[in-house]
Amino acid sequence: MHNPQFPPLPALTRAEGEFIDCYLGVVDQVGRINPARGTDTYGALRAAQALASHAVALRDALALMHERGETQIHAATLARALRLLDGERRAGRVTVPPPATS
Repeated sequence: MHNPQFPPLPALTRAEGEFIDCYLGVVDQVGRINPARGTDTYGALRAAQALASHAVALRDALALMHERGETQIHAATLARALRLLDGERRAGRVTVPPPATS
């Protein structure tokens, strides 16, 4: 079986990679909480509980970047990484869906 070839991620520092991973973790949890897309309160509750730990990890990743002197966020590079990691679809779950047509 042939494995699909994915484009390589842009060169990131370890801290930038952690920042992206933690950011997407937060986005995923907020998407699961989204009342316009949810199906049950228990799933939303579990996502809200997990959101706290993901937010702490995101804060820690940014603090580490700052402590290491990484004071710039290279938005274009990080946006490329987000796109390659399916960030647009994942972030889309946070939005309110368009009204259903009848």
